[in-house]
Amino acid sequence: MKDRHTAIVLSAGRGTRMQTEKPKQYLEVKGKPIIVYTLEAFQNCSFIDDIILVCGKEDVEYCRREIAEKYHLDKISKIVPGGKERYHSVFKGLEEIEDTDYVYIHDGARPFVTEEILDRIRRAVEEHHAAIAGMPVKDTIKIADEDGFARYTPKRSEVWQIQTPQAFDFTLIREAYRKLLEDPNAEKLGITDDAMVVETMTEQKVYLVEASYSNIKITTPEDLKWFL
Repeated sequence: MKDRHTAIVLSAGRGTRMQTEKPKQYLEVKGKPIIVYTLEAFQNCSFIDDIILVCGKEDVEYCRREIAEKYHLDKISKIVPGGKERYHSVFKGLEEIEDTDYVYIHDGARPFVTEEILDRIRRAVEEHHAAIAGMPVKDTIKIADEDGFARYTPKRSEVWQIQTPQAFDFTLIREAYRKLLEDPNAEKLGITDDAMVVETMTEQKVYLVEASYSNIKITTPEDLKWFL
C-alpha cells in the first residue's frame, strides 16, 4: 500500500519586519501572492497527497476564496485558523490530519522550495523518521556571551542554517507536539522549529538534508529581489 504524505503550510504570521500593512505571505509578486508560489510547489509535487493550510483566524475565508479556489489548489483539504505561537499553529494543523504516514511542515513565506528538495526530504524521512532542510553556513559563527563578547567559535563544518520543510513520521511528530502542549513550561523552552520539538520531547535524532541557499524565507523587503 502506498505511503501517504501530507503537508502543513503555515500562513498565520503577520510579518512585521516586512513593514507592510498586509501580511508578507499575501503580498503580490508578479501577479500572485507569495503564499501561492509556496502552495503550488506542494500542489505540483507528485507524492504530496494533501495540504493543510494554517492561517490567521481572520484570513480563513480569504484563503479559501482568493487562494485555494482562485488558483485551483485542490490538494488543500482543510484551511484552519492558527494559534498564538508557531508551535500552536502546527499542532492545530496536526489535529486536522486523520490518516497519513509522513508530515511535511513548511513556512508559507518560503516560496522557492522545489520538488527536488522535497524529494530529498522524502527519501531521508522514510529512512530516518525525522528529516529537515538546511544548508551548511558559509560564514564563521561566533557564540556570544551575555555581555556581547565572543565566547567561542564553533567549527564551521558543524553549523547549519535550518530551513523548511521539516518532515517526520506522523505518529512521531504528533506525539512530540502533544507532549509539548501538555508541558506547563512549554513557553519557556524557546521552541523555534519542529525539529526542536522532536529533539526536546523524544529520543529521535533529526537528519539534516542539504536543500538550497535560495530556499529562503521572505522576511524583509530586500528579500523580494529573489523573485527577479
